[in-house]
Amino acid sequence: MSSTTLAMPAAQPVSPAPTVQNVQVHRRPAIATSQGPWSVEAIQALLDKPLMDLLFEAQTVHRQHWPAGDIELATLLSVKTGGCPENCGYCPQAAEFDTGVKADKLMEVDEVVRAAQAAKDAGATRFCMGAAWRAPKDRDIEKVSALIGAVKGLGLQTCATLGMLESHQAQALKDAGLDYYNHNLDTAPEYYTDVVSTRAYQDRLDTLAHVRSAGISVCCGGIVGMGEAPVHRAGLIAQLANLQPYPESVPINSLVRVPGTPLADSEPIDPFDFVRMIAVARITMPKARVRLSAGRQQMGEAVQALCFMAGANSIFYGDKLLVTGNPDVEADVQLLAKLGLNGHRTTTSSESGAEESAAGACC
Repeated sequence: MSSTTLAMPAAQPVSPAPTVQNVQVHRRPAIATSQGPWSVEAIQALLDKPLMDLLFEAQTVHRQHWPAGDIELATLLSVKTGGCPENCGYCPQAAEFDTGVKADKLMEVDEVVRAAQAAKDAGATRFCMGAAWRAPKDRDIEKVSALIGAVKGLGLQTCATLGMLESHQAQALKDAGLDYYNHNLDTAPEYYTDVVSTRAYQDRLDTLAHVRSAGISVCCGGIVGMGEAPVHRAGLIAQLANLQPYPESVPINSLVRVPGTPLADSEPIDPFDFVRMIAVARITMPKARVRLSAGRQQMGEAVQALCFMAGANSIFYGDKLLVTGNPDVEADVQLLAKLGLNGHRTTTSSESGAEESAAGACC
């Protein structure tokens, strides 16, 4: 037998592997859930990124989870104004602050229905009802339940913000047909006592737990421009993003400085810092409706456009947010048209992550 020798190709020189420098990976728990919770440090690193890079990342995340140009329109009505016993430093409805807001009783069903029908006619798909209570009594829940049923009868999604709830009250609201409940964390826990002293941070977390247990979707966000440090803004996003699950709707509010409130002289937040908050909310909570909420009237069209670019996909629609001004309907229609955005018209709830939002500028 003859043997055959196979000639092997000559070895080629191996080029050194390219060096990768300055690569930062920011993991999103909604996508890579095994990575654990968001740290304040990781969120601060996002907030500190160059703005154009941050906007690009936020818009990329946004388009992975939401249709381009889809903006939800919601309307908020104060169904019970003023006289609140809380001392939230931003709120003109607190009884101890002289802001010119008069205390009113809960509105009647027919009044609320008229307002809800007008909101629907103007294009809103969700109707949010706010009442200035520290915590409603059971008889108040019964009355609000009647309002919820009447608004649902118009084909609108319903949301309420009524203050702190017990578990049985949350269940009663769910039984009445409530879709969403708003209860904001306001700020980071470390700064909370600088804003309000009449309740604890844990009180807010407890209410959110009751709402979740009742099967109501959660709307929860916060306010910036209250004199907080950058680390407190990162801390707020960390609290929201690490809720299990994170809220279906996340309103980001810029403080409306109302004369007579303790925070009336606060230094306004830099507009670009506000845009950063919207972007980081989008990145850390990709399936939430991020609501461009209170303070929008002072932003101007260019800043609002950047917020939409950063991932905001919900606004309040109408002339008033509880007791403070809001861009009027016609101005909003014109702005959305200029930007090529579409008002979201769906009026029925769907599975988590598809139709998520609720009252954002509520106390």
